[in-house]
Amino acid sequence: MKQDYYDILGIGKNASTAEIKKAYRKKAIEYHPDKNPGDAKAEEMFKTAAEAYEVLSDPNKKARYDQYGHAAFEGGGFGGGGGMNMDDIFSQFGDIFGSAFGGGGFGGFSGFGGGGQQRRVKGSNLRIRVKLTLEEVANGVEKTVKVRRKVQAEGVTYTTCATCGGRGQVTKITNTILGRMQTAATCNVCGGSGQTIDKKPNEADAHGMIVKEETVSIKIPGGVEEGMQLKVSGKGNDAPGNGVPGDLLVAIETEEHNTLKREGDNLHYDLYISFSEAVLGTSKEIDSVTGKVRIKLEAGIQSGKILRLRGKGITSLNGYGAGDLLVHVNVWTPKEANKEQREFFERMQNHENFMPNPEKSDKSFFEKVKDMFS
Repeated sequence: MKQDYYDILGIGKNASTAEIKKAYRKKAIEYHPDKNPGDAKAEEMFKTAAEAYEVLSDPNKKARYDQYGHAAFEGGGFGGGGGMNMDDIFSQFGDIFGSAFGGGGFGGFSGFGGGGQQRRVKGSNLRIRVKLTLEEVANGVEKTVKVRRKVQAEGVTYTTCATCGGRGQVTKITNTILGRMQTAATCNVCGGSGQTIDKKPNEADAHGMIVKEETVSIKIPGGVEEGMQLKVSGKGNDAPGNGVPGDLLVAIETEEHNTLKREGDNLHYDLYISFSEAVLGTSKEIDSVTGKVRIKLEAGIQSGKILRLRGKGITSLNGYGAGDLLVHVNVWTPKEANKEQREFFERMQNHENFMPNPEKSDKSFFEKVKDMFS
């Protein structure tokens, strides 16, 4: 079971943005590669802290994590840091450390296992929309989509950037009244990759890229909602040189169902029956997200009664079972009646069986609403 992100950083759920950043910086410095060369456990802690910070530092991701826990980032993730590698951390969180380690940022870090590690640029993200039926939302689904993404063309070769010497950054020294100040900035020639194109085919662009259509499989967990965003790591545009690919961001859209209405993990169904069916009792076939379901209605059932079919709703995103299907019974009163029908009901008008006589077990409208939301 994955450790809680708040526990990893040693903070409470009410921690401010500044406190989250400070806690991450402390953990990252403690387990940094320069301080723990060759230590696999420290490497894992370093990655875990970065993953926690990526989620908790983003208000949207933090809100989803607070509501759903780690399940919010399963099945492709919603932007969580699951599966982060050292290059992800070096490229995304260098500004957290400032000059805590020599060289400023990650440009001169040795990394785990020794050897110089140049900064790796990340490719741009791609965004698509995927529309789901209520059945797909309820049970989860795997979608296959075609994506046009930039990939490195065959035959492209690179050489070390002459401007930054392969570091991806250039250092500038300025004389001020306080003395000499040194600042580092991304190299504007290579864009921070540390490499420039040596050779490329004619069909490639200035960065050595071509556009290629690729089929991508997206695993969507049950319980997602309209507007949620999943992340498929590494399926965005490639980056020049030895960079890491961007991500494919998948925005969720949902189709409206003809008869079922969603409310959280529960579903609602309006069932209309005739007056005679309410008196005599009947059985009805209704829709559910797993197919047709037959339910039995007892004789004398009252209009407004709510039948609860447990587990027939939406699969919970946090993995704790599924919601319920709530069937709202509505007795349809005829708007017109012929002479024979009117005579029958006139005779029955004062009959004791037709006089309202609610029992204690017959709940009021407000009690039904309360039960519905409990």
